[in-house]
Amino acid sequence: MDELSKHQETTLHCKLLEQKNTLKGHLVNNADTSKPVQLDQQALGRVSRIDAIQQQEMAIANRANQELTLVKVMKALRRIQEDDYGYCQECDKCIPYERLLIKPETNLCIQCQSALENNA
Repeated sequence: MDELSKHQETTLHCKLLEQKNTLKGHLVNNADTSKPVQLDQQALGRVSRIDAIQQQEMAIANRANQELTLVKVMKALRRIQEDDYGYCQECDKCIPYERLLIKPETNLCIQCQSALENNA
């Protein structure tokens, strides 16, 4: 597999910056959705409260996923600065450009990612 060209690296850098800004925006805009649900029985019926709690749990899970992805994006941006981007952190082989286009924050090649998931 070939190393990334300057054009490819620039394209991926722009994607990562865009992803970073999008995630930060989502985290700011959705801050209220993970706040505790008020359990005032007078204001909400039982089914409505259960639905509100389920929505809150989904919002918390989504927020945690967005925060984790943001950390991965920040690490990928740091690897670009350190000239270490595009290499698998496990086997040190080049990660294909096509994989990075789909998931620019990834730090593992498909083989190492598969091995990690199979061992989990």
